[in-house]
Amino acid sequence: MRASLDGEIRDGRHHMQIRVYFEDTDSGQIVYHANFLRFMERGRTNYLRLLGTNQQALLKEAKNDAPGVAFVVRSMTIDFLKPAVLDDILDVVTVPQEVRGASIALLQECRRGDDLLVTARVRVAFISAGKAQRIPKSLRLAMEGHR
Repeated sequence: MRASLDGEIRDGRHHMQIRVYFEDTDSGQIVYHANFLRFMERGRTNYLRLLGTNQQALLKEAKNDAPGVAFVVRSMTIDFLKPAVLDDILDVVTVPQEVRGASIALLQECRRGDDLLVTARVRVAFISAGKAQRIPKSLRLAMEGHR
């Protein structure tokens, strides 16, 4: 796939570049830790988009079968290894690890060149009315095809 605003998928890994802006940093011009969560959320969203799954369209389609559907982060383990600073160009990498009936496990990394800055293991669940629901078949097949 070719690079775009949404990044690109290479060898089953989604890569998306983000520039660190002043608004992303604390008073020391170091990226505030919670902003890495935002960067990784964008990575997951853009990964789905490049798989051909627009979240709005997916949720609209799923509402016919299960009203009130949503993707939610079920769990996350995160390690902050090195800081990112103002004007850094970060590569946010998203790799599917496991696709189950109602959840997806992902490995996500934020890198600056060869430096690994942050790593996270994320489990995202697909729910409706507060209960787990099967992930739509089209999304499951697309993710499994890129692993």
